[in-house]
Amino acid sequence: MKAMVTTRYGPPETLQLMELEKPVPKDDEVLVKIQAAALNYGDTVLVRGTPFISRLMGYGLFRPKHKVIGMDIAGQVEATGSQATRFKQGDEVFADISECGFGGFGEYVAVPEKVLVPKPAQISFEQAATVPQAAVVALQGLRDNGGIQSGQQVLINGASGGIGTFAIQIAKAFGAEVTAVCSTGNLELVRSLGADHCIDYTQEDFTQNDNQYDLIFDIVANHSISEYLRALKPKGSYVACAFNPTSLFIGPVLSKTSGKKVSSLVHKPNVADLLFLKELLETGQVVPVIDRCFPLRELPAAMRYVEGKHRGKVVIQMDHQGENGNGRHSD
Repeated sequence: MKAMVTTRYGPPETLQLMELEKPVPKDDEVLVKIQAAALNYGDTVLVRGTPFISRLMGYGLFRPKHKVIGMDIAGQVEATGSQATRFKQGDEVFADISECGFGGFGEYVAVPEKVLVPKPAQISFEQAATVPQAAVVALQGLRDNGGIQSGQQVLINGASGGIGTFAIQIAKAFGAEVTAVCSTGNLELVRSLGADHCIDYTQEDFTQNDNQYDLIFDIVANHSISEYLRALKPKGSYVACAFNPTSLFIGPVLSKTSGKKVSSLVHKPNVADLLFLKELLETGQVVPVIDRCFPLRELPAAMRYVEGKHRGKVVIQMDHQGENGNGRHSD
């Protein structure tokens, strides 16, 4: 099988397209023929090895521990282990495989069957691949950390990116009134996703007007905590999705002194959450937004693109050309 391999930390160009042995599933595993994999910020961290603290989290101090990275996948079941009974050959699945060795940027991966969720039939593999991490982050931030309730006024800071586009739709599904903060060029996009109000951050600073919100979901961390607190209603909640040292380390203290909840999201892959999102996808309440698709061989260029300004998600496609005369499955 073809895979993009990383053997040393460095820029995306250190990735190499190589031919590897196709994995053999263990007893409790499923072999997935990957059709699409989404790019996440964490993928670029694993390639670059920066910030350095990431190396201390078990990913390899001097060189990458995982040669084939990639967290979010969508594909078809190719084979099953002797004790894997939930899926059969040909079933369409999607998953976040970041806690079982990664491997999304290859044509095949063997993973425990317990991490897989059936793919909604009405969406493409590319759309399904965008969901497992970004949408789960949005769900956990809004629902678990933020305690979102119907009728609340919710502001999403960084609304046009991968997490933000999901956050708008999830907040609307919970019955919230949503204000989306983004740049001029993305105003129509966030409106099309259901945002009730839009703020162009190039023209207006939402922390400096008189509006206050029940919940601020922060994906970019470009303001001080005091500014965010000013924009919160009494007993409102601020949830940092991006790294915000203040909310991470002294959030509990600020929560006690201000009466407003301050927290940082610690995302964990969760199959139950993915199943919850599957229902929203099936009912059309959530529709993935894809900016661009790149073939596997262009993964370095895709990473460069993700590190710049983009909207929605960026996806890597597998073609599987030449495999027993069959190309990739299309939805």
